[in-house]
Amino acid sequence: MTDPDVTKRIHELDVTVWVGKGGIEPVAEELAEQLDERDLVKVKFLRAARGGDSTESLAIELGDLANAELVETRGNTAVYR
Repeated sequence: MTDPDVTKRIHELDVTVWVGKGGIEPVAEELAEQLDERDLVKVKFLRAARGGDSTESLAIELGDLANAELVETRGNTAVYR
C-alpha cells in the first residue's frame, strides 16, 4: 500500500515521459535522468507502445531497464521512484 502523502503527490504529478511506437528502450535513459532530478516520475504508455502487452508488464520492463522502482500502475500510466 502506498503512503497517503505519496498517493496525493502521484495524483497531482504530470506525465513527463511518454512511451510510443518506439517502445521502452528509447525512453529508459530519459526516465533514469529524470529520476536523478526528482523523486517521482509519471510515464504514459501510448496505445502504439502497448501492442499486445499489458501496461503492467511494460512498466516492469521499463523499470528494470532504467534501474527504477515501480511505485504503481493505473490505466495506461506508471509512476517510478
